[in-house]
Amino acid sequence: MAGKKEVDYIYSPIDKIFRLSFGEHGDFSGAMYDGDFTLKLEEAQQRKHNYIIQQLHIREGSKVLGMGCGWGPFLKQVQQRGATGIGLTLSEGQAASCRKNGLEVHVQDCRNVTPAMFGTFDALCSIGAFEHFASATDYFEGKQDRVYADFFEHAAALIPKGGRFFLQTMVFGKNMLPYDQISLRAPKDSDAYILALMIKQFPGSWLPYGAEQILRNAEPHFKLVAQSSGRLDYIETIRQWRKKFYAFNIEKYLIYLSLLPKYLTDSDMYYRAKALAVSPNKICFEREIMEHYRLVLEKV
Repeated sequence: MAGKKEVDYIYSPIDKIFRLSFGEHGDFSGAMYDGDFTLKLEEAQQRKHNYIIQQLHIREGSKVLGMGCGWGPFLKQVQQRGATGIGLTLSEGQAASCRKNGLEVHVQDCRNVTPAMFGTFDALCSIGAFEHFASATDYFEGKQDRVYADFFEHAAALIPKGGRFFLQTMVFGKNMLPYDQISLRAPKDSDAYILALMIKQFPGSWLPYGAEQILRNAEPHFKLVAQSSGRLDYIETIRQWRKKFYAFNIEKYLIYLSLLPKYLTDSDMYYRAKALAVSPNKICFEREIMEHYRLVLEKV
């Protein structure tokens, strides 16, 4: 799994850049266009939040756990509806930003939360965190299913029978390569190179193999209520993110410049910068190396 060190490495250094690009509660997960790509990014994100709130039956007085809450955009939506939202993240930068903006967020691994920690909830929501739960080592050692099964067992203990869980995640798609073919030495436009670059961008993370692997491990505790693909939506989301990341802001560009020495001396930072320029996840979605799903689960 991507632990605290890896998640901090991915998200904390870009905290200020992200907020300058997207606002204090910007959403760093796939939006919901549903084929209407005339929507602004913010409108598509709002459509996603409205969908989740409807599917989770969130109303005034509800108590909701955000598992991997990012900068708190969904928690803010929950708060605005008179419900209570508690968020979990492994990024110190994200947690500090959320707290500064009036949200209750804890630095905590959401894979092993128990009712003793924060009580029980009416609903659970995980947007873009599940893809970090397992590692390549888990995959090689045959432990990936166990990681997911343990997570769903813990999650089921947090909500009552009939309680719902919204899960949005990237997964490997039909054109995923065998691991031994993935290489930074491969031709620059090849699937093998693009995948290697993505792994550098998200160290410690290994995706589930399709929605099937997720549902198989959720099944003892949850049934599927709704499933939809967000692959095309995510491609458009990334297009819009890139515009916002590169939009000129003097404070933001001074931060970019401050990272230059590390870029020149740290090979991992070099590949992260390369990934920012190439957008390997967008290419993986376009080539169907990866898929993206929104799953609505209900505890049985």
